[in-house]
Amino acid sequence: MAVKRSIRLECNECKEINYLTFKNSKKHPDKLELNKYCSRCKKAQVHKETKKK
Repeated sequence: MAVKRSIRLECNECKEINYLTFKNSKKHPDKLELNKYCSRCKKAQVHKETKKK
């Protein structure tokens, strides 16, 4: 059975949490990093996974 975990994606520049998503933690145990659009910075930035509180 897949273990899906809710994660938040935080901008590396301004530290704002812009995206909420799910990932399978068994297949991908390392932290997720994606290049996504940041509304505060007004450009595409690297977003890193943080734990959902």
